[in-house]
Amino acid sequence: MQMMCAWKQLLSVLPPRLRPEVDRLGKTALQELRLRLGMPPELVLSGESRWLGCCVSREDLNYCINAASRYSPWAAATTAQGYLTAPGGHRIGLCGEVVCKDGVVTGIREISSLCIRVARDFPGIAKRATDAPGSILILGAPGWGKTTLLRDLIRQIGEKQCVSVVDERGELFPEGLERGKKTDILTGCPKSPGIDMVLRTMGPDCIAVDEITAEADARALLRAANCGVRLLATAHGISAADLRRRSVYRPLAESGVFQTLLILRQDKSFRAERAGL
Repeated sequence: MQMMCAWKQLLSVLPPRLRPEVDRLGKTALQELRLRLGMPPELVLSGESRWLGCCVSREDLNYCINAASRYSPWAAATTAQGYLTAPGGHRIGLCGEVVCKDGVVTGIREISSLCIRVARDFPGIAKRATDAPGSILILGAPGWGKTTLLRDLIRQIGEKQCVSVVDERGELFPEGLERGKKTDILTGCPKSPGIDMVLRTMGPDCIAVDEITAEADARALLRAANCGVRLLATAHGISAADLRRRSVYRPLAESGVFQTLLILRQDKSFRAERAGL
């Protein structure tokens, strides 16, 4: 199975002075690059940290933000949600001083930390799961490969069925990644209204979303399922019992909308379970 990664695009958002060492150390194994103001850059390589021999400056952080957003107003708007999606689907988490208006976060100024998560694609990783019955929910802890598995599941199923993808963060199928012939992608739209949009307008056999995080997401998925659409989704969790304990997932658990669980392990392998969830 060949791994694919938009590595050059990742390097392009880094300050030029950091690129040679990141390229040398991280091309095949980098999972995260963490940049903290005044601290050495941290490379997380196969779960272990390695530190570069310099310190992160304000200019380094600003360079990353400007290069990742390409000065796009839409991309800049996502900083209010604490992230940017860089070219190639690499996600950049943000920390710093939050700006609030009437109790609502409107942005982050004076950014002090970045967590750059490297997007890697493994075509074929989901092949043995494509014949799983009914709607499929992928479970796993952060960083265990939920998005990677979902991407390939969509790709495999999208060769034969119409799959509408609501890609809120623009991470599932950035430019350059292969997709199924019958796959349609709505990018940059929140999941709940996006699910309703593609349900009304695209005539999908399947609707796919990454990371169910809000009760509105769960309600929108239920509406789609009640219209006879198959669902492909991911959620944070390690078991069906784990999900039932969380209020955000309770409507899904009570409805039995998902028939198959794909439960990830830390090594990014997975097992399939039948589930009335």
